[in-house]
This record gives sequence, structure tokens and C-alpha cells, in this order.
Amino acid sequence: MRKPVILAVVVLFCASLAFAGTFGKMDLKVGDEVYACNCGESCPCQTMSRAPGKCACGNEMVKAKVVKAEADQVMLKADAWEKERPFKTTGKYACACGPDCKCDTISQNPGKCACGNEMKKVE
Repeated sequence: MRKPVILAVVVLFCASLAFAGTFGKMDLKVGDEVYACNCGESCPCQTMSRAPGKCACGNEMVKAKVVKAEADQVMLKADAWEKERPFKTTGKYACACGPDCKCDTISQNPGKCACGNEMKKVE
């Protein structure tokens, strides 16, 4: 009886470590498409998501393509933008819906994620 309980605890611990390692970070490569804040380069929220929705400032995000990827930042280009815009790949806030959630929203400001839930501060 004890072995299944210990095994379950170990599996849950490992799963939580795996989730914690990526919480608040988007792993993107050139060619990936994401939804991004459309407010302009001076907007501090820099919200990005894998699902359409509103950014942390409350405006609709726009579909954009990753044209350059670095460790901490990507350059995104949307059809409506005159030029590429930089976005951080690690957010101060992130969707806290859990590993089953597919929106993967990150932002530099608090607010709601693309799936409508409150984002959680990344610690």
C-alpha cells in the first residue's frame, strides 16, 4: 500500500517541477505564429498568446509571426505593422490554468489571459 502512495507523490512532484520550469516562458522559433499586443511598441504589457483574445491592456491581440528568435526576446511581424516589434519571451505574469490550457499567455502586466482567467505573477 505504501509503494503506490510514494510513487504517486514522486510523479506529482516531478510533474510540478516540469510545469514550474516553463511557467511564464514561451519557447518560440522563427516561423511560429502567436497572438500579440497590437497597441504599439511603447505599450508596456507585451502580451503574447497562442490563442486569440485580448491583451492585458484590454485590446484585441493580432496574429503575428516570429521573424527572429533569441534567448530572451523575439521579433514579431504582423500584417498591419509597418515594421517588426520586439517582445520578451519571459513574462512577469502568465496564464495559471495549468498544463491542459493551450493559450500559453504571458504578459509584463497583470490582467486576464486569452482564455479569460486571471494571470498569475511568475515567481
